[in-house]
Amino acid sequence: KVSASAASAWPSAPSRCPGSPPPSSGCPPPLAPQAMLRSSQPLTGPNRKRCREDEVLLGTVLDEGERGFIIDTRSAQAAKQARMTGGGTEPKSSYPQWRRLHRPLERGRQLQESFIKLVDACNDTTINMDRWLNRLESCRWLSHVKAALSTACLAAQCMDREEANVLVHGAEGTDTTLLVTALAQVILDPSCRTLAGFQGLLEREWIEAGHPFHLRCAHSAYSHARLKQEAPLFLLFLDCVWQLSRQFPFSLEFSERLLLTLFDNAYASAYGTFLCNNEKERCLCKVKENTHSLWAWLNQPGERQKYLNPLYSPNALVIWPSVEPQSIQLWQGLFFRWIRSSQYLDEAWAEIQWLVEGSEPPKDSAGNRLSRSLSDPTARPENAR
Repeated sequence: KVSASAASAWPSAPSRCPGSPPPSSGCPPPLAPQAMLRSSQPLTGPNRKRCREDEVLLGTVLDEGERGFIIDTRSAQAAKQARMTGGGTEPKSSYPQWRRLHRPLERGRQLQESFIKLVDACNDTTINMDRWLNRLESCRWLSHVKAALSTACLAAQCMDREEANVLVHGAEGTDTTLLVTALAQVILDPSCRTLAGFQGLLEREWIEAGHPFHLRCAHSAYSHARLKQEAPLFLLFLDCVWQLSRQFPFSLEFSERLLLTLFDNAYASAYGTFLCNNEKERCLCKVKENTHSLWAWLNQPGERQKYLNPLYSPNALVIWPSVEPQSIQLWQGLFFRWIRSSQYLDEAWAEIQWLVEGSEPPKDSAGNRLSRSLSDPTARPENAR
């Protein structure tokens, strides 16, 4: 199969949307014969221009008789409209072995508005339950989470169960494309669920692949200018990974704390990892020479332990998340973090860590306080008095 280094030299790059990477390979599960590819949209235009190099290139990925799937993260109507401005889709006649599937994912203003509405609802502590639930539903954030997970599951299913190669693209290939390929790899590949593997995944699928962090993560949900290019794609990815960690609490080596730290650093950081919009800008700004890496800090022995999941047990199987409405939950650890204290949850996880390590928890731990209060009703916790 084609490697990422070989893909970067493919001559079909001019036939794809400029300013984004040419078709390149993701990281398939170990020993899997299938390849996951990502690219930008083909520049077929209104006249359905062909690019022989691109056709030959994608043809070499498939053996004779094999089929592949193209997962387009735009709606069929949006892809059709893109032809009017020079974009488009891969014509069936030119790519006979590839089947195109449209799975539209929001990536721009609508996604940002959804994020803003959700944060506003979470920060409003004056509303009653009915109004809160109505606002949660109307913001549609959980619908975006469900759609992203569903599309990633489709890509994973094509590879794992259909044993087919997959090409994922939207428009520029730096937003929803990366969301799907990164999530699919977490679902498929157990190495991407380790702390080191997850860092490598972020470096490969988000940073090196050209997600424009500077444009997308400018002001979080508190942008007064409401910049048109802001969109919480990376946050949506982190939320989806949190959903996976909740449904498979033993399968991810890292904890929620890592996801929260990544969110914080994507929007405001003392490190250079998420600076700029692409590798070209990072080179021009000499980011590596003038800043420190977030990974170097996280991987220090004293820091690394803070981000590990004490319940982790390596799982070599594919993890298939449920995307039923009952299974998708609001990430309270993020959206309620400034409203509701996480003290007791943090203490509970600390006690789990002590139990796993076989050590005794401190005498003032939450569990010991609860035991004392149950055995002696007069010994109530301070906050209950």
